[in-house]
Amino acid sequence: MTTGTDRSAVTRSTLADGRELIYFDDPGTPPRTPVPDSRGLPARSEPGELRYDALSGDWIAVAAHRQSRTHLPPADACPLCPSTPSFASEIPDPGYDVVVFENRFPSLGPALAELPATLPWGEAVPAAGRCEVVSFTSEHTGSFGSLPYARARTVVDAWAHRTAELSSLPGIRQVFPFENRGAQIGVTLHHPHGQIYAYPYLTPRGAQLAQTALRHFDATDGTQTLLGSLLDRERSDGARLVLEGEHFSAYVPFAARWPLEVHLVPHRHVASFAGLTGEEKDELTDVYLRLLGGIDALYETPTPYIAAWFQAPLDPLLGPPSRFHLQLTSPRRAADKLKYLAGSEAAMGAFINDTRAEDVASRLRDAVSEAGR
Repeated sequence: MTTGTDRSAVTRSTLADGRELIYFDDPGTPPRTPVPDSRGLPARSEPGELRYDALSGDWIAVAAHRQSRTHLPPADACPLCPSTPSFASEIPDPGYDVVVFENRFPSLGPALAELPATLPWGEAVPAAGRCEVVSFTSEHTGSFGSLPYARARTVVDAWAHRTAELSSLPGIRQVFPFENRGAQIGVTLHHPHGQIYAYPYLTPRGAQLAQTALRHFDATDGTQTLLGSLLDRERSDGARLVLEGEHFSAYVPFAARWPLEVHLVPHRHVASFAGLTGEEKDELTDVYLRLLGGIDALYETPTPYIAAWFQAPLDPLLGPPSRFHLQLTSPRRAADKLKYLAGSEAAMGAFINDTRAEDVASRLRDAVSEAGR
């Protein structure tokens, strides 16, 4: 069935083992009739486990079945490239623009369920939730930053569409689109892609940000959101501002944790991709591409990064003060050096940064300007 977002055509299909696959086509693409998946895939595996860590209060997903997932295959065996007569990939059609499908090796799901508040020691429950793969292009090489504007805009449409649908699933508490870029980050596929996790619990980092936002909101009698206040200060100060548009600004945060860290924040308070207007999506696409162009211009080789799109938790108490935004981070502290999370960071969560936010912002401003010429 083909429907539409605010600009992209959406066509649903099903893979041989029952997983959902959705095509998002650029405007002007001819109507799509999905090609059937002719592979003889085995039945979907049982979900992993969720265990409750009584010491920290965190949920831990145990996904031992992921040990057998595809790992850095050659181009002619890439599961995200279109299928060919000699190799049947995860995408049956011989050509596509953007595609989203349920992960064959999910950390969460395919079961959906409400989690209990805690679990007794020694007990586990099925790892409910959903994990999806977002392939940005049918081209095997490149990156999100090398996409043409129209294609990147279609990916933004896909993120908004999936955020809305996943948020409505039973038991889902947080929807998290993200991209791991680079072997140093731990990617298992070279093809330009990202993922979306729909968690049945609020993640530790998500809970921390939401609670901090709620405290600020309450302290100002509901008149100010925390991220809005921080954005106003960064735009007024200007020392760490990297890009500024009509609807979005990007800056290196004053207390950055990582050697390279940039936050991309909407000027209007909005909870998620699903709440953005068409004009906001248009500018977000442009600003994000310019930001990635600058990051890739910093060094002679591509910089590894994690692009984490934070969205308000699906909680009527914690969610309202939380603002949608991007936190892009990289462990790269020099052309030939990476920062490793060792004792202080990994064990205690106490970050020690090797760079000054103001210096990084200055270099990024120059790099964005140079890349745009």
